[in-house]
Amino acid sequence: MTERSDLLESIANTIKDYRAGEIAAPTPVHVDRWVKQFEKGVQVPLLREMDHVFKKTYLNKETITGFLNGLVKNKKLAGQNPCVFWGKAHFLQIQQNGHSQKEMLELFDKSLDAQCGIRVKGCGEKNGEYIYLDDAMFSGNRVGNDLAAWIEQHAPLTATAHVVVAAIHTGGEYLVGKRLQKVIADSGKKVKINYWRAVIIENRKYYKNDSEVLWPSEIPEDDQVKQYLAKPHKFPFEPRKPGGKLGPFSSEEGRQLLERELLMAGVKIRALSEHPKDIIRPLGFSPFGLGFGSMIVTFRNCPNNTPLALWWGDPEATSGPFHWYPLLPRKTYAQSFDFAAFGL
Repeated sequence: MTERSDLLESIANTIKDYRAGEIAAPTPVHVDRWVKQFEKGVQVPLLREMDHVFKKTYLNKETITGFLNGLVKNKKLAGQNPCVFWGKAHFLQIQQNGHSQKEMLELFDKSLDAQCGIRVKGCGEKNGEYIYLDDAMFSGNRVGNDLAAWIEQHAPLTATAHVVVAAIHTGGEYLVGKRLQKVIADSGKKVKINYWRAVIIENRKYYKNDSEVLWPSEIPEDDQVKQYLAKPHKFPFEPRKPGGKLGPFSSEEGRQLLERELLMAGVKIRALSEHPKDIIRPLGFSPFGLGFGSMIVTFRNCPNNTPLALWWGDPEATSGPFHWYPLLPRKTYAQSFDFAAFGL
């Protein structure tokens, strides 16, 4: 077997449970069709880096189930008598968009039943703490919207709420924390919010040189990219200085290859639409720079905060704005980004 075929098989195996039961299981042929959309000379190096990164950033069902299993008896969260803690806890089901909270609660219900013999629907007593469960937090917008409404309308005068996610981005944690502090102060309530996560991804602007997301260190010699950057941007791109922490990337060289190729592909995808919305940025939905740039994907869906080249498109399209073959076809839901809520 060649290196190319080995890499195609390895990537397909890493993401094999992606949206299992909803779409066809990924195969080497599927991955090959996706990578052939890039210039021939970069395809194998691109596959090499994608293979390395996905082994660190793709959260399969086994990984997330293991995280949830560990939470049940986590003494820092649930104390010395965890089954008593969970029996009193109130599991919030307040997600305004999407289905991730419902699906994560279903998984946690199995863990709770196996270890404590209780079910989520039977939990909840006076003075119990509150649990907001989700798979990952990116911009913090969804968590912020959900918890802001809950604090204002339904939270008791005094409460402790735990935001529990498998992966969290530091920029999102900072923004949602700042926003909810104001909401709590305005409400006159005493609500304490704690965050629990298995994976932390650095993506704050101040620490951009040590960021663990796609944050290009330079602009490639590409006309479409230069045209995109020439347009007015409220939050212009600021390059990363090479040499910082690598995060999930194999090397600075491999990282720059991924940043360059996925950026150029994202700009190409945007150009398929006559008037794409500003939030649709090459490296993922965001009001900032070239896009959010996360490489975190879970078995249940690919976030729109990842590069467009990963999830955008329709496999059946032969022209038009969706004429791109997606590696990780995304399950979407109606949504809008609340810029004002973050003071943007």
